[in-house]
Amino acid sequence: MKTFKMALMALAITAGPALAGGHASGDAAAGEAVFKKCKACHAIVADDGTVIVKGGRNAPNLYGIYDRQAAVHPDFKKYGKSLIAAGVQGLVWNEADFVTYVADPKKFLKTYLSDKKAKSKMAYKLKNADDQANVWAYLVSVAE
Repeated sequence: MKTFKMALMALAITAGPALAGGHASGDAAAGEAVFKKCKACHAIVADDGTVIVKGGRNAPNLYGIYDRQAAVHPDFKKYGKSLIAAGVQGLVWNEADFVTYVADPKKFLKTYLSDKKAKSKMAYKLKNADDQANVWAYLVSVAE
């Protein structure tokens, strides 16, 4: 029984942070390392102004992205028309949509909007599925 309790505690300790509050399946620590690729364009700045990751300003702040409508961050005004349209149609960021989007933003928007002409201003593609899930887990974890 003691071994079972210890194993259960070890599982809880290792799984808890990776799940980022139950909203993410990836590894937040690994996502922090992968986010170094993203910070060329994106910053993470808390609502109180605390800089979590100093990054570029040519893309929106990703703090609090979980459960946020697409293309509505008040401090960013240069969203693409297709992403704005997706937000208007109800796109709210969750893990499934985020990982699909970062894998191929243009393809995601074409599919989401059922529009062959949809475009994305985000040209970078994060192709590795583990990296996609890990970045999501990291983004969720910093805003908890």
